[in-house]
Amino acid sequence: MDMQKQRLGIMGGTFDPIHIGHLITAEIVRTDFHLDKVLFIPAGSPPHKQGQIITPAVHRYLMTVMATASNPHFAVLPMEIERSGPSYTIDTVRRLLNEYGPNTELFCITGADAIRDLLTWKDLDTLLDLCWFAAASRPGALEAIDPIIARLGEKGRNRVLRVNTPQLDISATQIRERLRQGLSIRYLVPESVAEYIKKEQLYTEQ
Repeated sequence: MDMQKQRLGIMGGTFDPIHIGHLITAEIVRTDFHLDKVLFIPAGSPPHKQGQIITPAVHRYLMTVMATASNPHFAVLPMEIERSGPSYTIDTVRRLLNEYGPNTELFCITGADAIRDLLTWKDLDTLLDLCWFAAASRPGALEAIDPIIARLGEKGRNRVLRVNTPQLDISATQIRERLRQGLSIRYLVPESVAEYIKKEQLYTEQ
């Protein structure tokens, strides 16, 4: 008897810190594509941020757990922060398929901005065979990734899916800067995350 396919979203990122933009995007993709669960996977050592100062993984992981705790369809996996070396999506996808089985369909959730860098991703051709990409952005901004999708050919047209999300101009960089300036981040991050940041005195150094 064939097992029913399960559909899982992969929400990767540095999450430094995680904010409501991440959560809203994940929930919209989950419901739009009828995903069983969204797996949040904090990056250990992001290849595109080599040389940059990143908050220790334990803080980023715990903030992600706190932010997602109230949603039964969200889960957080520490697999990338436990792995040494750069965190490549292809390695994560292969491991997830190995653990969840061949009846699993994976959807890599990312912003339209990240799609512009997709051509630089490791083993991209294989990655497009193994999972879909859900490119999320505000209405009207998704057309910017059309040239990238065109360069990927038929596989890109089939595997990169556009998702309209609310127009939220929120970034972790903006949140960190507000904290350095002593400004409020209320409603930009979940309350539990804001309390954790305050308790651990994160992002206060210039």
